[in-house]
Order: sequence, then C-alpha cells, then structure tokens
Amino acid sequence: MKKSTLFLKRLLLIVAFMLSNLSFSQEVKPAETDSIKGGKIEEVVITGVVNQRSKIKSSVSVSSISAVQVEQSAPRSTAEIFRTIPGIRSESSGGEGNANITVRGVPISSGGSKYLQIQEDGLPVLLYGDIAFATSDIFTRFDRNVARVEAIRGGSASTLSSNSPGGIINFISKTGKTEGGSMATSFGLDYNDFRTDIEYGSKIGDGLYFHAGGFYRTGEGVRDAGFTANNGGQVKFNLTKEFENGSVTIYTKFLNDRAAAYMPMPVKVTGTNSDPNWDSVSGYDATSGTQQSVYLSHNVGLGPDGQLRRGVVSDGMHPVSKSIGASATFNLEGDWKITNNGRFSSNSGQFITPFPAEVASATSIANSFGAGSTLTYANDGTPFNTANGLVSRIHMFDVQLNNMNNFMNDLRVTKKFDKLGITAGYFKSIQNISMSWLWNSYLQEVSDNNPRLINVTDAFGNLLSDNGLYAYGVPFWGNCCTRNYDTQYNVSAPYANLTLDATDKLTLEGGIRFDKGQVNGSFAGSVQTTYDINNDGVISTPESSVSAVDTANATAVDYDYDYVSYTLGGNYLLDANQSVFARYSKGASAKADRILFSGLNYLDGDQINSLDYLAQAEFGYKRKFSKGYVYATFFTSTTTEEGGYEATSNSIIENDYKSLGLELESSYSVNKDFNIRGGLTYTKAEITSGANDGNTPRRQPTVMYNLIPTYKFSQNKNNTLGLSFIGQSKAYAQDNNDLVMNGFLIVNGFVEVGITKGLSLNLAGNNLFNTLAITEVEEGSIVNNATNIVRARPLPGRSLSMALNYKF
Repeated sequence: MKKSTLFLKRLLLIVAFMLSNLSFSQEVKPAETDSIKGGKIEEVVITGVVNQRSKIKSSVSVSSISAVQVEQSAPRSTAEIFRTIPGIRSESSGGEGNANITVRGVPISSGGSKYLQIQEDGLPVLLYGDIAFATSDIFTRFDRNVARVEAIRGGSASTLSSNSPGGIINFISKTGKTEGGSMATSFGLDYNDFRTDIEYGSKIGDGLYFHAGGFYRTGEGVRDAGFTANNGGQVKFNLTKEFENGSVTIYTKFLNDRAAAYMPMPVKVTGTNSDPNWDSVSGYDATSGTQQSVYLSHNVGLGPDGQLRRGVVSDGMHPVSKSIGASATFNLEGDWKITNNGRFSSNSGQFITPFPAEVASATSIANSFGAGSTLTYANDGTPFNTANGLVSRIHMFDVQLNNMNNFMNDLRVTKKFDKLGITAGYFKSIQNISMSWLWNSYLQEVSDNNPRLINVTDAFGNLLSDNGLYAYGVPFWGNCCTRNYDTQYNVSAPYANLTLDATDKLTLEGGIRFDKGQVNGSFAGSVQTTYDINNDGVISTPESSVSAVDTANATAVDYDYDYVSYTLGGNYLLDANQSVFARYSKGASAKADRILFSGLNYLDGDQINSLDYLAQAEFGYKRKFSKGYVYATFFTSTTTEEGGYEATSNSIIENDYKSLGLELESSYSVNKDFNIRGGLTYTKAEITSGANDGNTPRRQPTVMYNLIPTYKFSQNKNNTLGLSFIGQSKAYAQDNNDLVMNGFLIVNGFVEVGITKGLSLNLAGNNLFNTLAITEVEEGSIVNNATNIVRARPLPGRSLSMALNYKF
C-alpha cells in the first residue's frame, strides 16, 4: 500500500471544513477536566511504594500519565507511550512490542527492559524483562481499560519488585467505581488499520462495582507489509466488592493479538563516522518500508521434536495471554493492614520476523556461494536486476513461545505505630521459559514493495536454493540458533520497609529485600541432519544440511542465585508547596535465558554471574504552583554487568557503566485553556570495563526531551488541539564510539472536535514531518566519504489517523 497524495489533499479539505464549523460544536463530556491531572503534585502514588503518599511527600522520582494525556501524544504503540515519560528511554522502532526500554542513567547492553519492570495493577507481566523474543511489552497492550500509567525511576523500586532496580512502569486499570464508559473507532487515513475500543464500568450493588472493556484491530499497520500484519485484540474485566474494613477485586485478561515486528533495515549513510548523512536506499523508503513480503509468507523446517512444522510470517509478534487474579486489602484492629495481590497467567505465542544478517551487493552475495554463482528471481526465474543492486541475507527469526506461564503473588502486612510504619512482605513467583528457535536463511531483494526472493545457482549450474531459501538453519552465523529451552525460574523474596515521620516535615524511609532464585530445566542446541523437507523424494542442496534441535544431547540447567537489595531515603517538606528528597538504593537484575549459551555458567550451585547489579543515588526538588509543578532530580548510577547473549549481533556482551545526570519534569497551565507539560533528561554515561573503557555506551543520547502543549478552544472550551515534541541528541551506534546516529525531533499532533454531547471526532498525526529517526544500528563504523549501506532501525514515518469517540 502506497500513501496517496490525492487522499491527503481530500483529507485537508475535510479538516478545513471541520475547523470552519467549530463554533457550532455542542458540549462534549470530558474524560478529565483537570488539565494537569495525572501529573499533579498532590496525586497519591501507589506504584513502587508501601504507603500511599502524595508526590510532594514522597522520596522517589515518579510520574503518572492519564489516559487522556496518552491520547494527546498520538502514540502508535505502547512503547511510544513510554517516550513521553521523563527519564524513560524507549526505542519504539520495533512495532507494538520488542522495544529496548531503560531508565535514565542505566544503559543496557542487550535488548528488552533488563532493569525495568512493566507491571499491570502492581504485578510484573513477566518476571524478567529481557527474555529474548518474549519481552514484557509484547504481552502488554494499552487500551481504554487503563486509568493511568505510573512510572517510578530508581528509588524504592529495587526493594518492592524483583528485577526492577532501575524502575517500574505500572498500568493501573479503571475499576468502575465511577460510572461511565466510552467507545471509539479509529482508522488510518494514509495507512491501512482499523480499531474498535469499548469499555464501561458501574456500581451494581451496595459496595459492588465492575469494569469491563477491550479492543479489536486489524490492518496492515504503519509500514507497508503487503498483508494484514496487525490482527487481534484484548478483553479485560474486574469486579470489586467493598467491605466495612477493606475490599476484594477479582480481575482477568484475555489477549490474543498479532503485530508486525520491525527489524533493522537497509539504510544509506554517506559523509563520515562523526558527521554522517542518513538517507533511504534507492527503492527502499526507511520510514515506511519493511522486509515482510507476500513472497515470504511461511517458514518451513523441523520443529523442536524433529517434526515438520510451518511458521506463519504474518503472525509477527503473537502473544496469547489468559490471566486471572485477585487482590485484597483490609484494615485490621490495632492499626494493622494486610494486602495480597496474586495472579496466574497462561502465556504462549509466536515471534517471527525477517532479520537482515547481511546487506551487500548482488556480486558479493553471489560470490559468497562460490565464484561464478548467479542470482535469479525465485518467482519467475529471470536474472536479478533490482536497480539498487542490493541483496539481503535474511535470517528468519522464527521463535515458538511454547510455555511462558507465570504465577505472581505479593503479600504485605503493615503495622502503624504513631509515627512509625513497618511493612513486611513476601513475593513469590514461578516463571516458565519454554521456547524454540527455528530459524532459516533466505535471499531477498532490497525493495519496499513486497521484496521478491532470490535463488542462487553455482558456476556449474547447480541450484543451491529452493524458492529463495538457501539453508534450513543459519550457516552464516555458524548454525548457532536452532535451539530449545525448557526452564523454570522459582523466586522467593521476603522484604521489609520502615517509614518514620520524624517531624511534621521530615519523613525517612528504608527498605530491604532478599531475592532467592532456583533455576532448573534444560536447553538443547543444534545438530545438522539430512531431511526431505518438501517430501518430493529428492534431497536438494538446502535439504542436505538441515538444522535440528539436538534433543539427544540436552544440557541440564541447575543453579541458584540470591541477592540483597536495599534503599534509604528521606523527604523534607520545606513548606506546603515544595520539598526536597534524597535516596540511595542498590539492587540487581537476574539473567534468564541469556546465559544459557556456551561459555556462560548455568550449572553447579550459586551463580553470581547470573546477576547484574545497579546502585543509584538521587537528590530531588519538587515545587508546586497554583497552575503547575516542577520536579528536578540529580542522579548518579553504577552498573556492573556479567555476560549475556544478544541474538541480533550473535555475540556475548559484558559491560560495566557509570553515569550521572539531571531529570526535569514540569507542567504549567498558562490559563484554563492552555497547558504545557514536558520533561528533559541529561545523562553523561561511560563504559568502565573491557576494550571500550571510557567510551559512551551505545545508543545512549546525552539529552532526551518531550514537550506537549494542549489548547482548548471554541465556545464550550472542550474542543482541543495539541502537539507533542519528542526528541533526543545524537548517540553512538556501538560501544566503539565511531559511527554517530544523528539526533532527531519527532512532532506529533492532534485535534479533537465536539460534534454533539459526548460525541467527538479526533484527528491525529504521528511524525508529521516524516523525520528519519534512527534508534539503533548493527554496524559500528562506515567507510568515510563513501556510500555505505548499514542495517538500522528507524522510527516509522508520517501516519495520520481519525477516530470517532463517544463517552457515556
């Protein structure tokens, strides 16, 4: 699907007509009437704390974003929502999930969210945030069931959840205690996507209320996949019963969604490493193209048990999650309080997407199969003649998520003694990681319009590939990655917290947590065999060496780990409108599947090398005004990592880091109609180990920022327009600090127009200036003053959508 200039012209006429008739709009019932609600300083914090306190009285750096504010930033994925939270670095170029997410001052050497926990209603979605091909955000969807998103950076996060020394992002659901609901239908104007949301909550008896809702969407997505790449939805429900001294909530979720996973893609770079010029390759628009194609719809090979199996490429990231949980809290006699939150989730699914292991000239690729080899198009046998002359060596990342089930339970008992509060808690979790990597290799032209597969023939006329597939496995990477994991992670974590109101103005807090993990199971690598995959009775060249899971020689996994996390903080209320706080914390994040590789330790007792440690110090100032607030936090951190495997670079990475910086967050209402909110994070980070000692960590910008102004206009003041400016300074592509990724600014915008009471029309644009914004690069260097082709992952280009919303 190509974007239509004619359609955009028509759209502009529609918008002009709407704007010319705004004065006739009737009153729209707003979802939130407070322009800074979701971030105001009096709001009570519930994430990463044991005692709910207002922000101005908390010795933590925490932000909250309401559902309305999320919509105002015009996000296209959950990861893009995180980009509007100060101090959160979210590389939202991978699609609906599989984003690299971290907290200010805490670089990560691999993918996912190693030091940051993503939670739903106070419990982790997955126990580990950086499981390869099964990151937490893949199993998380933002929809209209969410009341707000809270994010705590550093602080007490290390002692109140496992594997979260950097912070916690918590999706907090609506409860229905306040009756109301909404339904919305949205669709892409210059791309193919359609989505319907509906939610409703209400009281249904004395102290009894519920909330239910969900969404379904289908379409090609913001990039031109050539097929329905996004298809699925989510349903959530909760029921709460209030008693005289507490309440019980039962909640459930069903998620079954498919979304395209975008990998690095061919991008042209000229100039020099220090001053590069980034541009699209001829025939491949990096802002809208994909390597997904109708010509590469299936991936056939041997399954984890040696059977024939077929992976469907259009499944992309396909999470299936069925969860049920219950939370209860009761105030007991003698100032005792007990709280329990437990949930079981049955998780499974698929992750399948083409990854370019190499992009090179046709001659170079052909010669890699032997001098004199030639390339032809697999669909019609004609000689290769793509104008740009480039070919991609595709490794199909085909991963079955067999069993990612988990059980989480967090029990807390609190006793209040005058000015002293004591909390004792016990967290229990069992996380299964059972997955199968079943990868094959293809040749594909470089094109953004359903790229065709390519066959290769040697100098003697022997066909070396079958319909573009040249290997059942990935011989270019030494056939590393046909694998199977069957492991279970059993974690127990008792913790305690003390809060002392030393004076009317000074509050002190300390916490300690002991995490103990027991890991058992096995994993199996690859073995080469001969197999007639297509059942034609003939062993073709690819079939003569087929990668299979070596089930006969599985490797046992059996180790324990433990670590202590602690935190100490204090908040001093200067007056009713301002406070200062200080905090020091230390914690760790345990590795999961990323150490189950040769050369790493996964046997014999207590494994200290399975842990990555993080220590942080924070000094903050909070100030509220009659029309807004400002937070400022100075931070330092030290990260000590052990080696872990990264699939995209086919290597083990081990880095230590130190950093310092400043985080700012503010919101100000110029008047009752005009509000500006935003944040800025300055980070000076350095690698402190290995060959790159003294260098800046890869992909770490010095400055990240966002600015979101909104304005209510027309007679009823409920028509709204807004912009969001989200950007960062330049960063290095890799730890060698050679090739620079340019800084960028993404501009999003929206306008919401009231039609009649409760009914409104929303027009939103993402990346309005179609900026080529690079978030990661596989290569670390280019040849100066030459034309280079690198593999980079850019943010999607401009996309426009329209939504019809009804609030009732």
